[in-house]
Amino acid sequence: MTTLTCAVVQLSSQESVPENLATARALVAAAAKTGAELVVLPENFALMATDVERRHHAEAVPGSGPIASFLGDTARREGIFVIGGGFPEKSDDAGRPFNTSALYGPDGALVAKYRKVHLFDVDVPNGRSYRESEATTPGGEAVVADVKGTKVGLSVCYDVRFPELYRKLAAAGARVLTIPAAFTLQTGKDHWAVLCRARAIENQAFVVAAAQWGSHPHGRQTYGKSMIVDPWGDVLAQAAEGAGFAVARLDFDYQDRVRAAIPCASHRRL
Repeated sequence: MTTLTCAVVQLSSQESVPENLATARALVAAAAKTGAELVVLPENFALMATDVERRHHAEAVPGSGPIASFLGDTARREGIFVIGGGFPEKSDDAGRPFNTSALYGPDGALVAKYRKVHLFDVDVPNGRSYRESEATTPGGEAVVADVKGTKVGLSVCYDVRFPELYRKLAAAGARVLTIPAAFTLQTGKDHWAVLCRARAIENQAFVVAAAQWGSHPHGRQTYGKSMIVDPWGDVLAQAAEGAGFAVARLDFDYQDRVRAAIPCASHRRL
């Protein structure tokens, strides 16, 4: 396969799971109508809520819960691959579910899942503190999955600050790196685009980064700017302000030319 058409969906998710999923379903369908074969939803696409609410909505994956069922049903209805960028999956610790990115195929079945490894324990510049580890169990494995013959690496949000994860995905054959996120407004305005482009350039890979945007419950604000970046670091497509989507065609022949021109992978020494 020489091309793959991808879309990033940008949401402003709130506390109502049914309403968030209805918005996501409409945008996935619209992206599919433009020819998207892989659609990536942002982190917390199903709900932006308190830790108590997240625990309440944690599901088994695979499973028949409303969020996992939505992903499978939507992928099957549209005949595409869908990545649900981050939602609560039950763990052995009932108080700390995983933050899981799940890939579903056109038959509605789970293809792969990745549990967020790097958890956001940060005091951001506006004075707000985040302690994701208090309510989330970290994963421990890098995950690469097959989408129509192309290797796709999975990650979630804060992972983007850890280049060693993406180098591991690229070494495992990933041509496409997915980064669903809910980047804070304060960090996003300075770092989001830089980090997405850096992960693309250093791995000579396509980056498909879907983000939350706007104001959410409990005073949380996210940056948006969902984007698709090519292996040279150029932004192929970017979502506008608000809920919506952006689409781009990934050209793997072009990627091969970039990798041949500057063969970084063969020059590694450490």
